[in-house]
Amino acid sequence: MADKRDYYEVLGVDKNAGAEDVKKAYRTLARKYHPDVNKEPDAESKFKEVKEAYDVLSDDQQRARYDQFGHQDPSAGFGGGGADFGGGFGDIFDMFFGGGGGRRDPNAPQRGNDLQYTMTIEFKEAVFGKETEITIPRTETCDTCHGNGAKPGTKPETCTICRGSGQQEVAQNTPFGRIVNRRACSGCGGKGKIIKERCGGCGGSGQVKRQRKISVKIPAGVDEGSQLRVTGEGEAGVRGGPAGDLYIVLRVKSHEFFEREGDDIYCEIPLTFAQAALGDEIEIPTLTEKVKLKVPAGTQTGTYFRLKGKGVPKLRGYGQGDQQVKVTVVTPTQLSEDQRELLREFASKNGESTHEQHQSIFERMKRAFRGD
Repeated sequence: MADKRDYYEVLGVDKNAGAEDVKKAYRTLARKYHPDVNKEPDAESKFKEVKEAYDVLSDDQQRARYDQFGHQDPSAGFGGGGADFGGGFGDIFDMFFGGGGGRRDPNAPQRGNDLQYTMTIEFKEAVFGKETEITIPRTETCDTCHGNGAKPGTKPETCTICRGSGQQEVAQNTPFGRIVNRRACSGCGGKGKIIKERCGGCGGSGQVKRQRKISVKIPAGVDEGSQLRVTGEGEAGVRGGPAGDLYIVLRVKSHEFFEREGDDIYCEIPLTFAQAALGDEIEIPTLTEKVKLKVPAGTQTGTYFRLKGKGVPKLRGYGQGDQQVKVTVVTPTQLSEDQRELLREFASKNGESTHEQHQSIFERMKRAFRGD
């Protein structure tokens, strides 16, 4: 008996612990070490140790004798199997996890799984929407047996071992009492039904894999990462359950000219020096057509012009975004001597000198360094 641990130590409670504290400690440890939950090699022995300690400390008379004699109680024979572990113990799994009232019906309808499909579309298809057709692999109900898995003319039979519950109780007598474990039925594998003659179309599963074409309507205004849900186009349900849904995730290709930010479209238009200085009316491409844009004289590079209502249709609401046009003044890189002379004349008449301007900037920099 010398190797047996103190019962209070086993449960982790004080010797003055009340009945509720003892019970609470026992429930916590029993849940932790139950062999159906804990797969550690020593879980079963620890579980039995916890159960033995609880049965003694939860009984006032046995606890009093234990407090007086410890494991050496000559009348009860603690540790020798004298403690009563039968009676109200029953199925500890029922006690902690809901018992028979929480069992799941193995023949209840079950909803099918959702599917996800990634689709890549063109820039303008995201803006204006489109209708298309995609092909997806999915699980569908077998047309031959209509999902029950049995050969036509036959039907699944209720399992005689579990009587359709899908679960089987296995009783085990131990030195510490009778323990009842519940597990999936060995006869039907937890399904509650047995198929004696399997369907040739699905092999008894009730479902088959198919490639299915599905029509998809992409609304105008979707963007990168938008997700569409097609109700009922996921995998088939089981035992008459509803089908899952299909989720389509959109990837949008970039455009060579346009960029998008929310519902607005951005583009960049080059202007010559003369157009920027003198003003001009230029033609701007939009998503649907070409429009005229008046550029006022003296326009600076980087200026934005807004084309109202020429952006993306609002996905959730009315109206459209705008198109923002950025102008960039392009400096010529190759000038003839005549052109150079004209520019020098222009600078001179404007009171400018490229040489003087350069010298002026240089002098200002020198003065800044000198601290003038």
